Amino acid sequence: MELMRHEDHRLITGTGKFTADWNLPGQMHAVVVRSIHAHARVLGINSEAALKAPGVAAVLTAADVTAARYSLLPSGPEITGVDATVIKKGALPILAIDRVRFVGQAVAMVIAETASAAHDAAELVDVDYEPLPAVTSVDQAIADGAVQLHPSIPGNVSLVFENGNREAVEQAFASAARTSSLSIRSQRLYGAPMEPKAVLVNHDTRRAVTVVYTPTQGMLGMRASLAAITGLEASELEIVAEDVGGSFGLRGGPGAEHALLVLASRKFGRPIKWVSSRSELFTAEWHGRALKLHGSLALDAENRITAIRFDDQADLGAYNCYFGGFIGTNNLSVTMGGAYAVPALYMRSTLAVTNTSPVSAYRGAGRPDIAFAIERLIDHTASEHGLDPVQFRRDNFIQPDQFPYTTANGTEYDCGDFEAVFDKALESAGYAEFPARRSEAQQRGRIRGIGIGYYVEKSGAGGAPRDEVSCQFRADGTLLLHAVSGPSGQGHETAYAQIVGEGLGISSSLISYRAGAPEQSLVGNGTGGSRSLYGTGSAFKNLVDVVIDKATPLAAQHLNVDIADIAFASGRFLGRNGAQGVDLLDIVKKFAGTDESAHPLNSAAETVTGANYPNGCHIAEVELNPETGEFFVCNYSAVDDLGNVISAELVRGQVHGGVVQGVGQAFGEAVIYDAGGQLLSGSFMDYAMPRAGSVEKIASDTYAVPTALNELGSKGVGESGCSGSLPALSNAVMDALKAAGAPPMDMPYTAHRVWQHLQRSATTESAA
Repeated sequence: MELMRHEDHRLITGTGKFTADWNLPGQMHAVVVRSIHAHARVLGINSEAALKAPGVAAVLTAADVTAARYSLLPSGPEITGVDATVIKKGALPILAIDRVRFVGQAVAMVIAETASAAHDAAELVDVDYEPLPAVTSVDQAIADGAVQLHPSIPGNVSLVFENGNREAVEQAFASAARTSSLSIRSQRLYGAPMEPKAVLVNHDTRRAVTVVYTPTQGMLGMRASLAAITGLEASELEIVAEDVGGSFGLRGGPGAEHALLVLASRKFGRPIKWVSSRSELFTAEWHGRALKLHGSLALDAENRITAIRFDDQADLGAYNCYFGGFIGTNNLSVTMGGAYAVPALYMRSTLAVTNTSPVSAYRGAGRPDIAFAIERLIDHTASEHGLDPVQFRRDNFIQPDQFPYTTANGTEYDCGDFEAVFDKALESAGYAEFPARRSEAQQRGRIRGIGIGYYVEKSGAGGAPRDEVSCQFRADGTLLLHAVSGPSGQGHETAYAQIVGEGLGISSSLISYRAGAPEQSLVGNGTGGSRSLYGTGSAFKNLVDVVIDKATPLAAQHLNVDIADIAFASGRFLGRNGAQGVDLLDIVKKFAGTDESAHPLNSAAETVTGANYPNGCHIAEVELNPETGEFFVCNYSAVDDLGNVISAELVRGQVHGGVVQGVGQAFGEAVIYDAGGQLLSGSFMDYAMPRAGSVEKIASDTYAVPTALNELGSKGVGESGCSGSLPALSNAVMDALKAAGAPPMDMPYTAHRVWQHLQRSATTESAA
């Protein structure tokens, strides 16, 4: 039986190679000493005992980082806010200088001959702390008299951002026939990749290149950020990543450990390896979400939406890092009107720092959150004013003849047919028959709820000016593809081989893909923003044309005919009237020389692609056991407009994974700090991940409205499962709670929290 994905054989047989699998001769090992306080002054670090421990080579502190002239970690783009103010930043130092601001912040690094020796010595490093008061929420941080985290961020407010037309929105609300408001929370999450963070660095003195082995979702982004931190030229750094056990935004850029190992390897002239523990990742890795959104909606007398406004809070954590500021501003506002024709939009976001782990990208990076907020607001409005949630959506959808549609805050949706997607989802979910299923559940003592979530999201535009790809033919007819888009489970090796294989008419089994080949100097984007297929994939589609153009004169020479008499179809060059022909693979083999790097068909291609707007309708059904507070996801239907689909199997896998990730957030996952900033959810005993069986059935289908913005006509898929599942699941839960006589509540809908909520509701009703 043929495997569906090229990657599967090595992954399911345990022959993949993740970062922790790399080992080099003579390597040393590192362990990071981390802060035990959420907020404290660092009065001194005594490493004498550690340095005397067996096998210890060094204990690095901030003084070593300063001596190496390394800079702080990247703090994200410059963003302009209200009254032309520019975001105020507190960038994360590689090692704490005079103060720590969250539990888990790196304070020192011990380097020793063995991992166990490094761990033992790390226990001997004595850090003298002076504890300070901590704030662990935005409300605490911006309150009068709150402790200040950074001199550069007065009042702990990094930025107040706005988008849209405030005056138009205020006028719409002033004249509205009715309004509704709702506050929701998208709780702080931990990325939980399968492979814990790991780094192995080896300074190759012969080539004068420092090689960094690390999980990454973007070779060039990792290299560029590391170059900026260390002051090295990008050409002096080489990034190596084969298999990556999950990214979800966490693998986008280097952390303190990357920079420290570069410093140490160059200093000692030996390879040095660091592999984090799972508990380290809980405290020290970027977190995601940590958002509060307060939405309001205005209606006219015909129940048309006239305005939507949001007042949001984004918790940046202790430092501005990478994409935290971008999420709380651009990504929350760019599609704040969702799938609806809304004449007036306005959003205001307050970005604040707290004594918690820094927040950056996590699957969807704000886009699932705004979809969640919009769709909860839509359902809440329908419930509050006695409207049918299906008809209410239908009456307000952007219509097909309105595309390209420019939203009230200036975002241009290039194409779509929201009502057609909606109708297909309703049919797939058996929405009309739901009352019968609810009645049957009631007979079993269960309360069944149904929820709709329609999302529109902006896929990543990318930071690189273009996506470049290349290919190298071998004498045996096999083909090696190159690009810089590093996969972390999405199936790049399968999808890219399929695009090229179908275009050239050769079996994809003859084609392999390698990300970030060191001998290449390709430009391109990583996997952020679900852009890999339509970005890098479009470049590979262009590559097909380049190869065919190069092969045509060789085929004409082989057939002894004029080039004008040659036609190519299904992997074969045909002469006039199809009287004679030759396979492309025969041309590949005939003209191969001894030097594969000089094969005449070796080619390169590129493309420039911007963002596009995948969208979809997800419908969830849940059952509530009122005796225990447990929810069960019993039916789930997803219909997504992803443009042209290259691999239906890969799409289903991406959608299923995103849906289950949404299930995790809806029903269990939550990073929780106590009042002093200590992490209470620091292991999988305390942080509930979704499991096999969390969803009984996921029906996934597509409705394609191809985009003209790239060569494939495809749209992003990676975040669609999350963007659709959060609102669908939450609306289903609210529907069940309403049937149980309970008011709405925030995620996560754990059995204990729901049971308490039901008990409080029952007590309040009895008292009334």
